[in-house]
Amino acid sequence: MRFEGFAVVLLAGALTSYYVYSPVPSEVEEKWKLVLTDCFFRTLSHLADFSEVLGLKDYMGVMMFITFVEGVVPVSDERVLVSEEQFDGVEVVVYQPAQQDASVELRRAVIYFHGGGWCLGSTRMGPYDQLARKLVTELNAVVVSVEYRLAPAHHFPVQFEDAYHVVKHFLQNSVLSQYYVDPGRVAVSGDSAGGNLAAAVAQQLQQDPDQKVQLKAQALLYPVLQALDLNTPSYQQNQHMPILPRTLMVRFWSEYFTSDKRLFHAMMANAHNSPESATLLKFVNWSAFLPESFRQAYNYTAPPVVENESSGPSSSPQRSMADPRASPLLVPDSVLRSLPKAYVLTCEYDVLRDDGLMYVTRLRSAGVEVTHQHYPGGFHGALMFTMWPSDFEIAHRMTENYIRWLQLNL
Repeated sequence: MRFEGFAVVLLAGALTSYYVYSPVPSEVEEKWKLVLTDCFFRTLSHLADFSEVLGLKDYMGVMMFITFVEGVVPVSDERVLVSEEQFDGVEVVVYQPAQQDASVELRRAVIYFHGGGWCLGSTRMGPYDQLARKLVTELNAVVVSVEYRLAPAHHFPVQFEDAYHVVKHFLQNSVLSQYYVDPGRVAVSGDSAGGNLAAAVAQQLQQDPDQKVQLKAQALLYPVLQALDLNTPSYQQNQHMPILPRTLMVRFWSEYFTSDKRLFHAMMANAHNSPESATLLKFVNWSAFLPESFRQAYNYTAPPVVENESSGPSSSPQRSMADPRASPLLVPDSVLRSLPKAYVLTCEYDVLRDDGLMYVTRLRSAGVEVTHQHYPGGFHGALMFTMWPSDFEIAHRMTENYIRWLQLNL
């Protein structure tokens, strides 16, 4: 019996070790901390899959547990005044310096869009609340954190429209005056899907002939920028990496557009492009826009173009993924030329790395001032891991560098 008991314990330990372990490259900073953090995310993902198969709750409904467990109630303190408001019908949390003296110098402002694949996340999560407070205190800035509606309850373009309406509302002179904000010192920013919204809003705003006040800067943190090619070198290299494996990013994209599971399967095969998006593939040709050092041994092959069929994904999602409001990388150079200066953060071990790198290349070619900060040991979502028990040194470094750029450029 002793031997049998020992064998059971040994087997249980081996199975646990196998489950916990993730094939994380040694170059990743604080590797084992990331492995343990990812174990939580993978467990929740497995539970979400199981729940969906049983018809108990959809996948994203279960994954929203991450949002709830990180939730906080944004409250004012001695340095930061916090208020929950509605800007043109969209919920926002406004953070501003507690000192409300109209005689002081006009302030900077950052309009921030949270990440979460357009399906998860909230301004009321601890890491976003903490980041907003740091921006207020270190920049003497007003921060508008946007609570845009989420998929699958709301599909594209709802998230973009919420983001755009908030920015348009805030950039009215009367609103800027209310918060003592300098009209010439406003930036949009966001991480991951929030970076997508920030980039798309910046593009659309400068094409609006009625918009008088324009943005001074855009700060994009490991942004997702295109849905046409989901087989770039970074998608291939990092398909099993924490915190955003390829399968999850594809699921986010498909849920953003539709609840039709056929689109997910088509996107997983990278066989989701319609003839109408074929002419736009030139803008995501990574053999042209990706620096050679990031191409490694990968050979470029253009994604196949498939005709719309009754058995395939509907044409509406296919039109949406070719829309620059969803895929900001797809705009021509003429749109890029008038964009505000940009800060782009990318991480080596991130499926979205090449989206950011290609955008940097295209922005610079169009004459836009770009600061690109790449983290060779970084992973997707790293900047949000600033709180116990997932407190990463790289997250604090990213935050410091990001705020320093805003100090110098906003």
